[in-house]
Amino acid sequence: MIRALWDRCLTACVVQCLHLFVVRRSDYLLIDISNSYAKFAFASRRRVSASARIATGKLSSAVVAGLLAQRHVEKVVVSSVVPAKNSAISNAAKKRAKVLWLDWKLNLGVGIDYPKPESIGADRLANAAAVAQLYGFPAVVVDFGTAVTFDIVSERRTYLGGVIAPGLEAMTNFLYQRTALLPKISLKEPRRAVGKSTIEAMQAGAVFGYRGLVREILTRIKTDQFPRKKVYVVATGGYARLIASRLPEIHVVRPHLTLEGLRIVGNLN
Repeated sequence: MIRALWDRCLTACVVQCLHLFVVRRSDYLLIDISNSYAKFAFASRRRVSASARIATGKLSSAVVAGLLAQRHVEKVVVSSVVPAKNSAISNAAKKRAKVLWLDWKLNLGVGIDYPKPESIGADRLANAAAVAQLYGFPAVVVDFGTAVTFDIVSERRTYLGGVIAPGLEAMTNFLYQRTALLPKISLKEPRRAVGKSTIEAMQAGAVFGYRGLVREILTRIKTDQFPRKKVYVVATGGYARLIASRLPEIHVVRPHLTLEGLRIVGNLN
């Protein structure tokens, strides 16, 4: 009973957030399920409305059904890297809307040059589809999520592969969990390189160090794949603004690039 009440309250909050911004006609409900959060947005074929999110662990059929009850949509377009949550979408969408699961077999607007395409995360494919259509190619998408991923689209508009490294929050949480004296910190721009407290020192190491990681990986990608060529670099994800703000190697921050990719794939299919 308590769980049912919680689901109803959570659904009401998500629906209220989305309902304030939705367009009159919604062709799609877009859902991006990552390891940390599930993101939702209604969309027309041309634009994505404002989004809402909940912790992935709280995603349920009741949440999705509550969204679908608010308006008629033609399709639910989903990228998911958490298979255990897929049934919540399928169960809620029964007789309400078609579900399009993003995978490598769909028309993505980009080709795939990768040995085992079935192993590519759906969110990474959505990012590749979005960057190719919105910004051009060759291109690199840097997605600052639970992990930071780098995904590369070639000058021939094909997905080549990428790089995966630990996410910024995962790295700082590891220090907190595995040491006796280091605290859990909030991540923000450090005031100086040399910290005058433990927290300042950790913030400097996290933010400046992470920028160094991103810069080095981008340098190697460009050297290995695109010597002497202009490459579009687009950042997305939770910590994109914090890290990319002082990295000239990143040309633009697009916080909801994955949702844009879902919209584009919905149009193509």
